[in-house]
Parts: sequence; structure tokens; C-alpha cells
Amino acid sequence: MPSSPPSPSPSDHLRARLRAEALALGFDAVGFAPASVPQRAAEGLRMFLAEGRHGDMGWMEAHADRRADPQTLWPDARSILVVGQNYAPAHDPMGLLDQPDRGAISAYARNKDYHDLMKARLRTLAGVAVAEAAKLGLPQEVKLFVDTAPVLEKPLAVQAGLGWQGKHTNMVSRRFGSWLFLGELFLAADLAPETAEPDHCGRCSRCLTVCPTAAFPAPYQLDARRCIAYLTIEHKGVIPAEFRPLIGNRVYGCDDCLAVCPWNKFASATREAAFFPRIELTAPRLADLAELDDADFRALFAGSPIKRIGRARFIRNVLIALGNSGEPRFAPVVEARLSDDSPLVRGMAVWALGRLAPERLAALDGPEEDEGVRAEWALARQNQPVII
Repeated sequence: MPSSPPSPSPSDHLRARLRAEALALGFDAVGFAPASVPQRAAEGLRMFLAEGRHGDMGWMEAHADRRADPQTLWPDARSILVVGQNYAPAHDPMGLLDQPDRGAISAYARNKDYHDLMKARLRTLAGVAVAEAAKLGLPQEVKLFVDTAPVLEKPLAVQAGLGWQGKHTNMVSRRFGSWLFLGELFLAADLAPETAEPDHCGRCSRCLTVCPTAAFPAPYQLDARRCIAYLTIEHKGVIPAEFRPLIGNRVYGCDDCLAVCPWNKFASATREAAFFPRIELTAPRLADLAELDDADFRALFAGSPIKRIGRARFIRNVLIALGNSGEPRFAPVVEARLSDDSPLVRGMAVWALGRLAPERLAALDGPEEDEGVRAEWALARQNQPVII
């Protein structure tokens, strides 16, 4: 008689249970990775930091050792459950780039903050993991992360079989294209990993050539200091003048390298209501955004990831977009910001007004104590084109 198949081990039971529970909770992709990252990924991180390509994201350098080794972050980790959440937009996020009076907001930020949604689901999943591991006599300790700890999550997602890192350094999935949020559940239980997903980019280089600021020194390399997403979100200070005209009407983030990926043709629009774009954030009028005071800003972006950059940085971005609009009718809106409480806002108002109505700027000569804003006045009065 044929022999019976071997009974699943306790770790196999836990693995199957967590996969099923993750999908039931609403995650779109799930896989298991070892509690380590490939040497190549760790070396890539070191090169990125050594060359200063992280810009002023000092937190990346401060915890580099923990990013490069999950067991340095948590020595008891033996396996990592990686989840993906589909946020694919229903429409091309680049469709707004030819509407200079509107603000283009990255697709991921047009509604709720994904951190909150994914953390809540991962907490539930963590509870299941602890309870199930206890029943099976396996280690019960777990830790969860959603882009808020030093985790090199994209290489982990590759090892978990969720996709591969494309030439733009972002995750790409054969099923979800470029549109996956990632989260991790570190487990003390030792669970079998998936087969890592191979690279399917081939000879394609669309993501590299579409970048307005040439932020990719080479395939699979990013210089964040040139990236519009970094400049409009992570960068806290004055955006260098050479990049301002290239930002166009992007007021928060940039989706260009994601949106042009051919693998997106296999992606279906997200079914998660929290990621459906709010109408007021789909194509907002730049003139309306420029008039937001702090209370208005907080109200409009309540629950949105945009709220975390604060009003000053956001209005900085809006004024750059207004300056790029080529619409002199926006000059009064921009001029009103010359007296803003924030020197960051005042400085960008000077630049934008110099683009829209240089004759009006020349007629103004208000007192200014901030050195950075005075520098913007001096630059604008030179009335010289920026050399790109």
C-alpha cells in the first residue's frame, strides 16, 4: 500500500495559519523570509550612505547597522512574515502633470495614512501568531513594523517572494505592479522561507528615463537628493533652485518612475476603501492650497500622511508649483505669502513671484530679517535663468 504523506509540522501549521489569516485581514500579498538580508543589499545600503545619497535623512545613517541585519534590530528573530497592501490607483497618476493650475499629489497620499491601516491589521495578525504558536509549542514572541523602524524591507519582500526591486529601486510585483505597501511581522518561530522572486526588468529602462531630475545615477541606484519625492516630503529646508522648475506641479511626492512600469498592466485598482482618493485631494486647485493657514492645513489633511510634513513645507511645495504654472493671474496669491510667518514660505513666495510677475517683485522692497529669504530676494532680482 502507498505510504501516507508526512503530517505537517507545528511550524508548517503556524505558517499556513498566518498566511490564511493575513489574506483574510485584507492584505493582498504575504510571504515568509529568513531573518537576514542578502549581502548585496547590505553593501548597497553602505554605498548609498557613504556617498551621501540619503541627503538629510540622518535617521538612515544612525541605524544603518540594524537596517543591514534584522537580528541586530531584534536578536530573537528567526523568520519574517512580509505583507503587501495593494494601493494601485484607478487612473494614471501622471494625468495631472499637464494641468498647471492643479496640484499633483502622490497616489499613496490621497486618502488615509497606510501606516495606521497596516499597523492595525498587523497587530491583529500578531495576536493570532502568539496564540497559535502557544498552542503548537513554538516560540511566541513577535514584533511588527510598518516603515517606522530601521528595516530594510524591500530586500526582505524579495526574499519573501512578493516581487523584486526594479531599476528604480522600488518593489515591483508581477501581480500588483509598482503599487504595494509593505509591512513586516518578525517572529521568534523558525518558519520556512519562500523562494526569492527573480528580477523581471529585463532591458526596460522606462523608470530611469522618465525621471525629471535624473535621480538614478545607474540602474538599481537612487540619489535621493535629486528625487522629487524626497525633495517635497523628506527635505526640511529650501529646495535647491536647480530642481524647482523640474518639480512642475507636484506638491507632495512623485509617481513618475512607478507609473511608467510596464508591469502595472497586470495590476488591478485597489479595493481598499481607505486608499480611494478623496475628491478634494484628487486635483486640488493650487490657489486654494496656497491660502491654507495652519488650522486649515490640519483639517484638510487629518488622517493623511501629508499632515506629517507640516504646513510650511507643504506651502513651500505649492508655491514652487505656482511659480512653475506660467500663470501671472496667480501673482496676487503668491504675493500674499510674502508676509507669511514661515521664512521657508516667504522665500519660495519670492521665487514664485519672480517667475510669474518679475516687474511686481521689482517694485517691492519689504524688510526681511531671515538670511535665507534675503538670499532668495537677491537671486530673484538677478533675473537670471536657472541653468539645469
